[in-house]
Amino acid sequence: MDGTTWRKLGAADLPALAGLAEAALAADGGLPLLTTPPLLRARLLQPRTLGAWHGGDLVAAVSVGADRAPVTACGLVHPAWRGRGVGSRLLDWAGEQAGDAGLLLTTETWTAGAEALFAARGFTRTFLEWVLRHDLDALPDVAAPDGVTVEPATLGPELFGAYRASFADRPGFVEPTAEEWLGDLRDDEDYRPELSLVARGPDGDAAGFVTVLDTWIDQVGVVPGWRGRRIGAYLVAHVLRGLAEAGADAAWLCVNDDNPAAGLYRRLGFREAGRRARYLCR
Repeated sequence: MDGTTWRKLGAADLPALAGLAEAALAADGGLPLLTTPPLLRARLLQPRTLGAWHGGDLVAAVSVGADRAPVTACGLVHPAWRGRGVGSRLLDWAGEQAGDAGLLLTTETWTAGAEALFAARGFTRTFLEWVLRHDLDALPDVAAPDGVTVEPATLGPELFGAYRASFADRPGFVEPTAEEWLGDLRDDEDYRPELSLVARGPDGDAAGFVTVLDTWIDQVGVVPGWRGRRIGAYLVAHVLRGLAEAGADAAWLCVNDDNPAAGLYRRLGFREAGRRARYLCR
């Protein structure tokens, strides 16, 4: 690593961080939002940072949080600089910052090589999620389930109730308050109320829902008594058509690797665009 300099990163380095993220995403796939300033700040400009520079180019970066235990960290190594010990140097530094508090790593651009390095250092993967993309030049045709209608969702108790009923039986579900869940949607400048939908059965009760942020399908849920009747597929297909009509060229979503819904999304035409993961070492 001759000629490499290491220093703290700051807001002025956002363009360099974006370039590093773009290089990693081009090689590995992953969460494309990583190149945007809000996520770059959240992931790579936490209170403690370290960047590696060579010839004026940022070739690696890591940041470590300071307000929780385990301590959170996120890092990137440029594809051309892998296999030179840079990733190990980033892990060493992050571990020193964490001390005895434990370390939770987040990667938005998963690679098998990084996972092998983390495993060798005693980290256990706690989360793995697929990033899926749907090009909107070809749309799935899903017939409306018998007796089911859809309408724009209203941010209120009914929508939260549909969310809670849809997800309460999932392993590890932690229920937020209605104010928290609805407030997160209400405060998100990317929330698309015209594309976020509630599906209703013949009795008028909510049977499922979908929420949309920009071109991302944020959450899809089906109330237990209505599962297996194509409601999720119909809601997603409805959103894809709405996004296409609004001029989008692609739709995105993330799904846990052990979620059966991943199969549904692939049948609807979504394709893998990378993975993201978390790893814990105590």
